[in-house]
This record gives sequence, C-alpha cells and structure tokens, in this order.
Amino acid sequence: MSSIDLPGSAPRRIAHLDMDAFYASVELLRYPELRGLPVVIGGRAVPQPVVGKDGARTYAHLRDYVGRGVVTTSTYEARALGVFSAMGIMKAARLAPDAVLLPVDFAAYRHYSHLFKAAVAQIAPCIEDRGIDEIYIDLTDHPESSLDVAQHIKGAVKAATGLSCSIAISPNKLLSKIGSELDKPDGLTLLSMDDLPTRIWPLAVRKVNGIGPKAGVKLQALGIHTVADLAAAEPDVLQEHFGLTYARWLMRTAQGIDARPVVTHSDPKSISRETTFERDLHVVHDKAKLSEIFSRLCAQVAGDLERKGCVGRTIGVKLRFENFRTVTRDLTLPVGTADGKAIHHAAGQCLKRITLDHRIRLLGVRVGGLSSKPEASGGHEPLQGELFAG
Repeated sequence: MSSIDLPGSAPRRIAHLDMDAFYASVELLRYPELRGLPVVIGGRAVPQPVVGKDGARTYAHLRDYVGRGVVTTSTYEARALGVFSAMGIMKAARLAPDAVLLPVDFAAYRHYSHLFKAAVAQIAPCIEDRGIDEIYIDLTDHPESSLDVAQHIKGAVKAATGLSCSIAISPNKLLSKIGSELDKPDGLTLLSMDDLPTRIWPLAVRKVNGIGPKAGVKLQALGIHTVADLAAAEPDVLQEHFGLTYARWLMRTAQGIDARPVVTHSDPKSISRETTFERDLHVVHDKAKLSEIFSRLCAQVAGDLERKGCVGRTIGVKLRFENFRTVTRDLTLPVGTADGKAIHHAAGQCLKRITLDHRIRLLGVRVGGLSSKPEASGGHEPLQGELFAG
C-alpha cells in the first residue's frame, strides 16, 4: 500500500493518457506521405497543400514563410531539429528550413479528440478530461491487470483514430503524468512507489508538472537539479525560498505523493486556459508572440465551451509578471457567448485595463458565468490579431 492510500482501501490505479504529437499526427493521417519528415503546424495564413495534375501534393515549407506567427506543434522529426511549440516561425525556419509547414485545423483535432475519448470510455468510463489530447483514468476497480488494460486502451484508441498514444499507470496523477512522457511515442509505462529511486528521482525537476521555469531556476541556484536532489533538500531551505505552501508541495512531490482524485463531473463554474512561458516576454519586443499565444488561448477556450455545450457571460484575463505579481481583469457581457471572436474582443478589452510595466511570464483567458446551450455553435478558427486589439 502506498502512503497516499487510506487504511483498508485498495491501492489506487490512476492512468494518464497523452496523445502523441496530437495535431501533427492528425495531419499525417491526412497526408501520409509526410511520415518520417519534419513537419510544423502553425503560423498565419499558411496555404493548404496544392494537388497537381499528377495527383502529387505540393506543400509550403518553413524556408518560404514570411511574417509573424508561432509554432503550434511539430512532429518528432522536427523536434529533433530543435523546433517546438510556441517557438517563433522565423526562428524555426532557421533551424529547419526544409520542414513542411501546414495550417492548423482545430475542427479536425476536436473530431479526433472526441473519437479517442469515446473509445477509452467504452473500456474505462471514469475519466477526467484534461484538454484536447490528454485524460486521466481511474482504473482502481477495473478487472483487468494494469498491463492488460493499458494495452486494451491503446489498441482501442488506435482502432478508433489510427493514432498512437502514450499511457502510464501508477498510484496517482502525479506519477502517471510524469510516466506518460517517459517512453514516448507509443509508450506504455507502469510505475509503483518502488520505482521512485530508479525512474523518477533521476529526472530533472522541470520534468515535474507544476515546477515552472522560474521555480526551476531557483531550485538550480540551490543546487537542486534532479527530483532526487529535491527529495534530499532541507525543508527549512525550501520554505525560506518558496514559502510554506509550495515548499510542502515540493516535498510531497519528491516523494511521489499525490492524493488528488480523478474528477469526472462536468459542471464547471468557469473554463480557462493559461500558459507559463519558458522565458519572460517583453510587451513590445515580443508583441507578435504574445498576440499569437493570446489568440490561441481564446480559441482554445472557445473550443472547450463548444465541446461542453456551454456559453459564458464573464470574460477575464490573467497576467503574471516577472516579479510574480498576478493581475486579473474581467467584464460581464449582456448575454453568454461561446464565440471565439467575441471572447477575443472582450478579453482584449480586459487587457487594456492593465498597466503593462513588466515582462510577462504567464498569460491566461477565462470564461465564467456558464450556462448550458445544447445547440453549440460551429467550429472556431484560430484567431489572429494584435494582443491589445479591441
């Protein structure tokens, strides 16, 4: 029994399933001739592939891209060349000029998201939806062994979508989230508390979900580079540098302790998307990148609302600056909306009410005051525009 289980209860079995390079993998279903090649998805006004008279497709390439825009995702072959999500397209073009460039297609990604989640639900219905390409699954009471049910789920996802996924099963969400990254792509990872010293402790602390760039830098300054270092750290030192609450969380995390349940109910009071940047972004110098990320967050929130069949009246933004000061602003609309453009406009108005006097390390968009709307609207295209556009 692990330390997070209640006396007399069965040890928990929690899975984390993460689709492999999801957006890119969906595109490779459509364009199978691109398999094995570096492919990047993102940018602005990227042309669709053109079919010639001989039936062959002609694609855009990174070397031909001109203008602003960021990478939404990339294949593993492109990642091997240093191209990752949220990177500027022009920088990506310098690293991988011959990489194929495709436009994003959120409608297709939502379709395949629905397919893989429905396939998993047929096997194990206790699911927590964590976004378009990942879920947690409570398998504690499932009759199959962990290996058998993991193989069963992976096979069902493949049959339903043609796509591969990586899955990890452990006693809790924390370890499963880490585990699903250990053997990508197409990974199957089983972890117990006994695996902490060999599989978790050697990892860099930044591999732990919840330890962001700033915390990672502070930990490294303290000589804490791996999870093992964190497990051996003095509690007083952690509290001095991170405060009591976060220090306690760090100590529990290093020991693989996480009692969070898999939450299956779908009656949220609000829906939000936020991202912490790898480096603090300057409001002027990084305006194009901030604008792209802001637009993507608005589109993602709109997609989440559509998927849940909800509309919301209160639109808000969240900014965390380089000095860790966090500011929120919101406004309430006359009627609820799930429209991406309306959310983008309202969130832009909120941004105008914030004094942008420091670099930004986190940006978020939130929609609250939710109510049901069974007749959800059509697909949302990725939004473009300046960060402060009204």
